[in-house]
Amino acid sequence: MTIELYTWPTPNGRKISIALEELGLDYVAHPVNIGKDEQFATEFLAISPNNKIPAIIDRDTGRSLMESGAILLYLADKTGKLGGSDRWTTLEWLMLQMGGVGPMLGQANHFLQFNAGKSDYAEKRYGDEARRLYGVLDQRLVGWEYLAGDYSIADIATWPWIARWPWHRIDWADYPYLKRWFVAIASRPAVQKGWSVPFDAGETPLPE
Repeated sequence: MTIELYTWPTPNGRKISIALEELGLDYVAHPVNIGKDEQFATEFLAISPNNKIPAIIDRDTGRSLMESGAILLYLADKTGKLGGSDRWTTLEWLMLQMGGVGPMLGQANHFLQFNAGKSDYAEKRYGDEARRLYGVLDQRLVGWEYLAGDYSIADIATWPWIARWPWHRIDWADYPYLKRWFVAIASRPAVQKGWSVPFDAGETPLPE
């Protein structure tokens, strides 16, 4: 049976398409163009009451799910894969992404990329926080190949946000371990496929 994926090429949307590709699950992607407010359609509200992508319907079970972190946990539990070396370690790094990396880098995107020059205070606040979070991830990866030991949903959740590093005004020379991690994940065939869902987005980005 097929998983129905409702998505758009944002970091949160790409988490799920990458996970589905990594897990080898059969799925059909339905684009929800958030630039045209399609996330507010009544039909989508029935699947995602918070009016945000991504969302899924698992045709095996009839279950629908919103919120990317919940979907990643569901898919990992469904398949018994991508759970990392230790469940609690995976969960703590997944929760860091959900509660820190995603929201704060999202604000950095807003103020540094889309609204540059409108608020010096906001640019400094979220630029500083972006660099701090990059540093947290970099230090974690000093002695670890992946965030939770083995490659896991924690990496899949975090990677698409770091893929927007040009918007965060990051100098990769300051984060060599994170750069190594980023490039290794970007080279994975499933990540490259998941990057171009629901339409071709070109090659995965790589630091120079």
